[in-house]
Amino acid sequence: MIRLLLADDQALVRGALAALLGLEPDLQVVAEVGHGDEVVDRARAARVDVCLLDIEMPGADGIEVVRRLATELPACRSLIVTTFGRPGYLRRALEAGADGFVVKDTPARELADAVRRVHAGLRVVDPALAAETLVGGPNPLTTREREVLREALEGATVSTIAGRLHLSPGTVRNYLSSAIGKTGEPTRVAAARLAQERGWL
Repeated sequence: MIRLLLADDQALVRGALAALLGLEPDLQVVAEVGHGDEVVDRARAARVDVCLLDIEMPGADGIEVVRRLATELPACRSLIVTTFGRPGYLRRALEAGADGFVVKDTPARELADAVRRVHAGLRVVDPALAAETLVGGPNPLTTREREVLREALEGATVSTIAGRLHLSPGTVRNYLSSAIGKTGEPTRVAAARLAQERGWL
């Protein structure tokens, strides 16, 4: 029996996934959480084999959870199951140590098979998204550029961003200017939105 944890902030989605996967004779959902920062502790307590993770969750996003699992529970496998099938997310998830990445409209039988394959030590990636990721190339933004764009996305001013990231306003402007140039957008908010759409943040 493969023991599963479902992490998604939408209770209806968790319930639907649990019901579908529960129909499989070799899969058992033993834990469900709605916040990313609850995953590692619950996975450890429930002796989980595979964690199915959404990307956008409160507490910690799915990619950060993958990193924590890889460090703290390396025997536990991680499978991203998300609405956000963006190439940047796929690349970041795999770099963080995810064992699989599929979108939520994957048929139930294919999702169950993905769980089994991940549990067996194989890597499972949505083929269309994998092709799109290869064509799209790597994330052009540096870590600092991503940080300032995340703040800009929330509408923070240059001085606010500088305070939050412990940088000078001039340094923040330089990072924003560089990020705007790389995205080809006219403003920092537009650059931040494009970067988010592509999964670069």
